[in-house]
Amino acid sequence: MLRNDDALADLAGLILNVGRLVRARTLDNADTVPLNETERQVMRVVDMYPGAAPSDIARRTRLQRTNVSTALRSLEDKGMISRAATKGRGITVHPTELSASNLRRVRATWAGELAGVLGDDPGAVRQCIEVLSRLEKALMAD
Repeated sequence: MLRNDDALADLAGLILNVGRLVRARTLDNADTVPLNETERQVMRVVDMYPGAAPSDIARRTRLQRTNVSTALRSLEDKGMISRAATKGRGITVHPTELSASNLRRVRATWAGELAGVLGDDPGAVRQCIEVLSRLEKALMAD
């Protein structure tokens, strides 16, 4: 029987590897805008928290502010985000329609990839989503 620490470490390793495998199997989709790892992390936060400030994106992704700034410039050049000035010197970041359509295509590809494995067990899928969502939100929090 696994100790809880071992089970949690095994879970973390599986999460990382499954994410890598899904990405590797779905990366060559010519219909999507290619993003590097940092851009994907930034877009995840922008999609989850539209209107977030760059400093909030950096905090939630645990990335250095300079790396977030570089990713934001690249994402803006690719048409994936727009920036809006706020009162004072603040900036908010918003996903664009291109970003939304890109995300829909990526999600459809991911769903197709996982359908053969988990598609016939909606209860297992819901359980996975609940656990992983809770983990993601907790790890993004302060």
